[in-house]
Amino acid sequence: VAAELAENEQFDIVHAHDWMTYPAGIAVSAVSGKPLIVHVHSTEFDRSGENVNQTIYDIEREGMEWAAKVIAVSYFTSNIIISRYGISGEKVEVVYNGVERNGNWSLAGSGIGKDERIVLFLGRITMQKGPEYFLQAAKKVLDVMDNVKFVMAGAGDMMHRAVEMAAELGIGQKVLFTGFLHGEDVQKIYKMADLYVMPSVSEPFGIAPLEALDNDVPVIISKQSGVSEVLTHALKVDFWDVDEIANKIIAVLKYPP
Repeated sequence: VAAELAENEQFDIVHAHDWMTYPAGIAVSAVSGKPLIVHVHSTEFDRSGENVNQTIYDIEREGMEWAAKVIAVSYFTSNIIISRYGISGEKVEVVYNGVERNGNWSLAGSGIGKDERIVLFLGRITMQKGPEYFLQAAKKVLDVMDNVKFVMAGAGDMMHRAVEMAAELGIGQKVLFTGFLHGEDVQKIYKMADLYVMPSVSEPFGIAPLEALDNDVPVIISKQSGVSEVLTHALKVDFWDVDEIANKIIAVLKYPP
């Protein structure tokens, strides 16, 4: 279908985003003779760790090899493209993601106890995002601070396990699982938060910390992320260091910026 459309439409480049669009992008480029640009927001290594799906990897590599230019959302991602996919560094450009500045939206009410401090995890609840490290750090914080609520906003294939883990750690009553949020609900949760934590295992970029900062919410971010290249003065941690994550959470809550 894409190739058929390419025969009748006027355009100068083909811009494909991530592996699911690469076959169509290649087809359109082949029919039209127009250059293909592939935009890599994440790789199979980010999504699956070392349990790489070979079919997806092959599609990713073919798209990158065919492309005239490969855009990565961070140098973190660029390094993966070069080292894991064998793409020349001369072909790869880094273009950071951005967010639209938030306006004057205000929160009428929070719905959570006003004496509780809110620590937010917002994103897909999957291996890539490190939800288990967030919960392990939450347990350590709650051992020394009782007036804290940990909010996990999002959905994903680790949701059930995350709920079980909160119960196993004995902090179920202190962890709120909201499910997937969108639109105004996302803005509400940012306005409620005292701190945003992103303990991602492998994060090509990570827009949520920028959104949090735009809502005046301090952030703790994984060093294993592209956004750490942009937020040079943010609090940064190794995703696996739950002691340091907990220490930084306690410090920010006790001595807010």
